[in-house]
Amino acid sequence: MKKSTFLASVGALALLAGAVALVMRPGNPPVAALQPAPAVVQPVSNVAVVARLGNQQVDALELKAVFAALPSESREQMRGNRVALESWIRTRLAEKALIEQADAQGWPQRPEIEQQTRAAAEQIVFRSYLASVSQVPVDYPSAEELQQAYDTGKSAWQTPPLYRVSQIFLAVPDPQSLESVRKQALELSRRAQAAPGEFAALAGQYSQDRDSAKRGGDAGLQPLQQLLPEVRGAVSRLKIGAVADPVQSPAGFHIVKLNELQPARSATLDELRERLREALRSQRQEQIAKAYLAGMLNTATLSIDGAALNQVLEEKP
Repeated sequence: MKKSTFLASVGALALLAGAVALVMRPGNPPVAALQPAPAVVQPVSNVAVVARLGNQQVDALELKAVFAALPSESREQMRGNRVALESWIRTRLAEKALIEQADAQGWPQRPEIEQQTRAAAEQIVFRSYLASVSQVPVDYPSAEELQQAYDTGKSAWQTPPLYRVSQIFLAVPDPQSLESVRKQALELSRRAQAAPGEFAALAGQYSQDRDSAKRGGDAGLQPLQQLLPEVRGAVSRLKIGAVADPVQSPAGFHIVKLNELQPARSATLDELRERLREALRSQRQEQIAKAYLAGMLNTATLSIDGAALNQVLEEKP
């Protein structure tokens, strides 16, 4: 079973406080969705092709560009989630095939598409140029400013209790297999409960979540809310070192063991430093950009033709 079957499904400073509980945990957090690349990447000779669909392909350069555009944490999450990555590749190939079909029908030359293309190009230029004139000084924020921001929001830098859970997962491929898989899960849970020290070996041998099975079933430290509801209930009742009876989710059966419990605490400044710095820089850049745009209104005389505006407003679509 992949992580998505075990786990339920910063930006500006204001968002950081709400996200810190998730980003601070040292386990395997949910994977950020990859966004489709905005333009078709032309194939380059002598570059490894990762996937093909008819005339379309995703090569190593395009995939590396997607990784490079992600925040470092999301990038590592995606590298470790083969299912999500392959899903993005399939979607990207389908997009390219659709664009090829549209090109063959002259779709880009349609007047409404040309108008949207010009508007999109203007926005790209606008955002790129605005970013260039709203650069934040390299030395911002200072150590004192970081400390002040940390102290101001200290009550929000809370991490929830973290549970290190191991599991043996048995998938149910079809309704006819339900009872046989249930019996296997019961037998494995009895064996694990009788000898908890053998749990890792049992997970390595029987668990169908191959990623965690390689680590003896260890799914890493997770907040309780990140676990599936069925698993969450079982884990919350366990003592450290204990193994629960099998629990069933839509994906199959889970046999879980609680290895460690870290109580709730406040994240330290050292733990938050880089994310807090990024949030403050993002906030400052937004302030600089707004001030720059406001200044543009002072470079020439501004006039609004009220009559012309009223005429537009009175016209029905």
